[in-house]
Amino acid sequence: MTQVRNDIRNIAIIAHVDHGKTTLVDGMLKQSKVFRDASSAGERILDSNALERERGITILSKNTAVTWNDTKINIVDTPGHADFGGEVERVLNMVDGALLLIDAVEGPMPQTRFVLRKALGLGLRVVVVINKVDRPHSRLEEALNETFDLFIELGATDEQAEFPVVYAIGLEGRAGYSATELHDDLTPLFETIIKYIAPPLIEENEPSRLLVTTLDYDNYKGQIAIGRLRSGKLVKGQSIARITPDGKKTLGKAEFLFTFHNLTKVEVDEVSAGDIVAVAGLPVIGISDTLGDPSITEALPAILVEEPTVRMTFGVNTSPFTGKEGKTGLSTSRKLRERLDTEKRSNVALRVADGESSEKFVVSGRGELHLGILIETMRREGYEFEVSKPEVIMHEDPETGEMLEPVEDVHIEVADVAAGIVFELMGSRRGELSNMSSENGTTFMEYRVPTRFLIGFQSQFMRATSGMGQVHTVFSGYEPVLQIETPRRQFGSLVADQAGTATAYSIVGLQQRGTFFIAAGTEIYEGMVIGEHIRNEDLTINVARAKQLNNFRAKPSETTDGLVPPRDMSLDDFIEFMAEDELLEVTPKALRLRKRILDNDMRQKSDKAKKKMVEA
Repeated sequence: MTQVRNDIRNIAIIAHVDHGKTTLVDGMLKQSKVFRDASSAGERILDSNALERERGITILSKNTAVTWNDTKINIVDTPGHADFGGEVERVLNMVDGALLLIDAVEGPMPQTRFVLRKALGLGLRVVVVINKVDRPHSRLEEALNETFDLFIELGATDEQAEFPVVYAIGLEGRAGYSATELHDDLTPLFETIIKYIAPPLIEENEPSRLLVTTLDYDNYKGQIAIGRLRSGKLVKGQSIARITPDGKKTLGKAEFLFTFHNLTKVEVDEVSAGDIVAVAGLPVIGISDTLGDPSITEALPAILVEEPTVRMTFGVNTSPFTGKEGKTGLSTSRKLRERLDTEKRSNVALRVADGESSEKFVVSGRGELHLGILIETMRREGYEFEVSKPEVIMHEDPETGEMLEPVEDVHIEVADVAAGIVFELMGSRRGELSNMSSENGTTFMEYRVPTRFLIGFQSQFMRATSGMGQVHTVFSGYEPVLQIETPRRQFGSLVADQAGTATAYSIVGLQQRGTFFIAAGTEIYEGMVIGEHIRNEDLTINVARAKQLNNFRAKPSETTDGLVPPRDMSLDDFIEFMAEDELLEVTPKALRLRKRILDNDMRQKSDKAKKKMVEA
C-alpha cells in the first residue's frame, strides 16, 4: 500500500551554467544553521572539486540536506553544462521535484532547455526561481514569459505549466514572491518548496529496494552506493541483495548506512523509505544496480542515458620522455585500463572500448569538455598517457542503412561589432542560421551545425571576438552526413628536428616562422610540436642550436633581444589545436604535442606515400 512521507522533500537544482545554482545552495545551507558562523563558510561550498573551483562550473552532482521547520529537504546540486548531462539524468531519478533557476537578464538558455526537458520527462514538479533580480537591465517579465513558452514547447503537462515562481538574489541569500518585495532571507523559497514539491510516495511494508544513482568511495569503508530508498527499511548489518540491470543477483551485507545532513554523511542504524541514503559493504556496486531485501527478484528500471557523441583514443605514453614525470607504476596499460574502467562505473555517459592494440583504449563521451575533464583529473592523479584528436561518432540508420552524424544547436552572444566575424566563422563551418536578434548592443544568434565542424571552434571563436563573446552548444540529434570534408586547421605545426634543450638564441632567429609554445630552456625531442607555423604546412626546425663560442665578448641581452613570450596553451587549447597526425602527451608536469611518427625522415616518407595513394 502506497503512503506519503510528509517529513521529507527531495529536490534537484537545475539551471544553465553560471545562473547561480551552487551560490543559492550556499544561502540555503547558511540560513538553515549548518554553520556556527555563516560568514566564515566561504562561497560555492558544494564545489569542493579543485577543477570545479578553477573553471567556475559544477561537474559532479552533490548531495546535501537541510532541515526547515521539522521538514528535511534533500538537495542535489547538478551540473549545468550539457557535456555532463549523464550526471543530471542520473540524479533526477532520486527526486520528486526541481528548482529551475533562470537568470533575470539572460532568461532561459541552451542548457536550461536540456535539463528542463529531462525533468519534465520524468514528471517532476518544477519551481521556477528568477535569480539575480538586482542585475542592471534585468528582464523579469520577459524572462518569465520565455520560461513559460519553453515549458509549453517541451510538452509540460497542465500541472507542470502552472509553476510557482520565486524571485531571488542568491548571492545575498534573499528571496520573495515578487521582485520588488524581497525578504531578508530565503523563507519564501523554503515555504514554496514545502508547499508545492510533493512528498515522496513510499511502500513502507514492502521489501526494501533502492536504485543506485551515484557512487562514492571511502578509503576505509570502500565503495558507497547512493540512491533513494523506494520501499521498506534498511538496517545496518542486514543481508542485502544486489541485482544488476542484466538480472544477475548476488548477496552481501549492508555494513554501513548513511543519510545526508548538512554537508556530511551521517552514519545511522536504520533508514526508512523516502530518504536519500548511502550504503557501503558490498565489494562491487554499479550505477543502475538495485539493492534491497534478499527476497527481491526483479531489478528497478535502469537509468537511461543518451549515447556519447565524441571519442578519443587513450594510450600508453610512447614519447622519449615516458616514465620521467608520472607517478611510479601509473604509466602502464594495465593501470590505464583499471582507471578507465573505474571511471566508467560512476560516469554513466562514458564508454570505454579496446583500441587497435592492447595499449590503446577508445574512450567516448558527451563532448570535448566531458573528455577534457577526465584527462585533467587523471593527470592530477599522477597518470601519464597520450590521447588522440577527438572525432565524432557516426550512427547507421537501422531502417535505411544511411550514415548519420550528430548535430548541435549553437547559441552565440556577441557584441554587434563582432557579428560579421561570427557570420564568417559559422559560414565556413556549414552553420545554418535559425534565429537572430539584437538587444542593448548584443547580437544573439542560433545555429544548427554538425558536431564535427565544431571541434576546435571554441578557441578560434574566443580569439576572433577578443574573449568578449559567449558560445553554448546542446546536442540536438542525428541527421544524414553532409558530404563535405571536415575543415582542417588553417596553419601547420613547427616541429623539432632533434632532441636537446631549446635556446633563446635559436628561438629569436626563428620567431618569424610562427608562434612558439615553448620557452627557452625547455627540454625537447625529435618530432615534438613546438609551435604554430605561419603557413598551412608543417615545418621542421632546429631550436636547440646554441650560439657559437669565440673570443669576441657580447652582451647577454644580444641573445634574448626581441624574444617573444611563448603562447600559453591549456589542455582545452591543445585538444582543439591538435591535427589528425598528432598526439597529446599528458603528464602531471607537462602537456606536449607531438607527431604520431617522431622520426622526421620516416614521417616525410609516410606523407609522400599517402599523397601518391590519394593521387592514384
